[in-house]
Amino acid sequence: MSNSESHSGENQTTNKVFILVGFSYLNKLQILLFMVFLLTYLLTLAGNLLITLVIKVNPSLHTPMYFFLVNLSFVDICFTTSVIPQLLVHLLVEEKTISHVGCAAQMYVSTIMGLAECCLLAAMAYDRYVAICHPLHYSTIMSGRVCALLAGTSWVIGILVAVAQTTWLFSLPFCDSHRIHHYYCYAQPLETLVCTDTGKNVLVGLSMLALFVMGPFLLITLSYILIIFTILRLPSAAERRKAFSTCSSHLTVVTLIYGTGLLGYLKPTFSSNPEGDQLISLMYTVVTPMLNPVIYSLRNKEVKGAFRDAVGKAIFSRDRTY
Repeated sequence: MSNSESHSGENQTTNKVFILVGFSYLNKLQILLFMVFLLTYLLTLAGNLLITLVIKVNPSLHTPMYFFLVNLSFVDICFTTSVIPQLLVHLLVEEKTISHVGCAAQMYVSTIMGLAECCLLAAMAYDRYVAICHPLHYSTIMSGRVCALLAGTSWVIGILVAVAQTTWLFSLPFCDSHRIHHYYCYAQPLETLVCTDTGKNVLVGLSMLALFVMGPFLLITLSYILIIFTILRLPSAAERRKAFSTCSSHLTVVTLIYGTGLLGYLKPTFSSNPEGDQLISLMYTVVTPMLNPVIYSLRNKEVKGAFRDAVGKAIFSRDRTY
């Protein structure tokens, strides 16, 4: 059934707000959810800012991999900031509304960050491929200019696709049913509120998302196939373990992000379950951004060493002042 049929008989809304239903069905748990999401948000900010600071102040971490990691931390901060503060407010108030402009801005920022993150993960996979498969040419291939180009391309793709998708969606008429069965604005729940038949346009939108979400995933997969072949040819088990350990953090993050993100974005709209959708979305909007710096800290000897050095220097310098 098309959207035009499902909304037949409804007039276009003149009310310039949406209602984000969110977790209204968990009415008795609103305060508990507020505390949990607030703590998660603060941990996300602290973790990503801390890992950025550690990389910034430690010259040994001024390498392509950590340059991309700083970009990834910035993505996580912006992504969660575009979603969680609004969610926290709605957990405390009865009127869970968001203006059309606010909804468009939230969709725009979250789309940029989601697509930029996919492209940055592909760039990081390419960096690991060069480091393991072409170690003698690593510094030449992964020059500062190349790293800047890869990161810049990631951001440009996110911005262009977000502008196109958001502008198209908010140029369409919305019906009286302006209740969004989610806790933040993104394409899929908004498309169900459109009064016109969006079938062809939705197909184009899904094609664009598939290209810029699955495209990086295919590049990541290809990189790791080549990496595995190279690692298996290494002469000793110790060398194989060392080579694989340099990829373990990145692989863990890729699994988390794509495992939850693909469930959220590439499922059929007609089979969606609002409560289930929200639980999946919590993984990539709330949980994964909080876990990323933890994964890169706990599973990376260089980051752990740099963090211990930074803490040691801070304690030593403070002791000397007394």
